[in-house]
Amino acid sequence: MGKLRAAQYACSLLGHALQKHGASPELQKQIQQLENHLSLGRKLLRLGNSADALESAKRAVHLSDVVLRFCITVSHLNRALYFACDNVLWAGKSGLAPRVDQEKWAQRSFRYYLFSLIMNLSRDAYEIRLLMEQESSACSRRLKGAGRGTPGGNENAGAGGPATPGGGLPHLALRLQLRVLLLARVLRGHPPLLLDVVRNACDLFIPLDKLGLWRCGPGVVGLCGLVSSILSLLTLIYPWLRLKP
Repeated sequence: MGKLRAAQYACSLLGHALQKHGASPELQKQIQQLENHLSLGRKLLRLGNSADALESAKRAVHLSDVVLRFCITVSHLNRALYFACDNVLWAGKSGLAPRVDQEKWAQRSFRYYLFSLIMNLSRDAYEIRLLMEQESSACSRRLKGAGRGTPGGNENAGAGGPATPGGGLPHLALRLQLRVLLLARVLRGHPPLLLDVVRNACDLFIPLDKLGLWRCGPGVVGLCGLVSSILSLLTLIYPWLRLKP
């Protein structure tokens, strides 16, 4: 499935490049047809995925963390609806249900896909916040421990703390720089979370473009879809890169 997705978006990116460089219309048409065939094949292979997404949602309901429980459950429910719409689209494109309004069902499909990605990114942001708080607390404990071994260490630390008045803009810039460095440290130390953030961020461009909320063009959609597909393949090759739960 991941290989088909990667091939589909690679065709989309290639088609955009051929059109931009003035390739022959016949070659462009062949690439477009190949992309359409790959898309239809993926829809066929996704038959039944709605049931899998519902099962995943039922498992997520039992998570102890209320924020993770909400984000993951709602994400899986939207994925189930997305796959259901995708099944209807497959029936229409394959000729089993020729009267299906494909444009309407495609819009519904991408709308549920967008909601699912928003929930995924919300979950990522929540996990990043928790890890940053843990890392910040650990750094504070280390600094306090080092300060005890230095005469006047605690007093000096308190005098230069965030509550010191008159810090102004340089102090705000320093705090922002420290937060960015802390974020980079957290993501570097948790590759599954970093991979999930990048993958969801790349996927986000696809429904935004298809729904007309932010037109970024077939080239950007193809590139983002290809990057996301490669990252998904990495989680299959190296299961420890998959974000859990």
